[in-house]
Amino acid sequence: MFYVYLIVSIADPKQRYVGFTTDLKQRVKSHNEGASVHTRKYKPWRLVSYFAFDDERRAREFEHYLKSGSGRAFANKRLWPGETS
Repeated sequence: MFYVYLIVSIADPKQRYVGFTTDLKQRVKSHNEGASVHTRKYKPWRLVSYFAFDDERRAREFEHYLKSGSGRAFANKRLWPGETS
């Protein structure tokens, strides 16, 4: 399976990340261990949601969409948790 996932920083909930992987459990663990240059500064991370695909191309297209302007707007409205005060 191919996964597109959304994680949010526990330390700074305004920091969000969208990614792609074939091993979801290990990938979230690696974010929390600081293995990713893009996310190590804001660890620890919490998995918000994920989407499983049996087709790699579709998974990568969905990840790309979520990182686009309209995809970000969709995710902000429908996928990310509400704002915290």
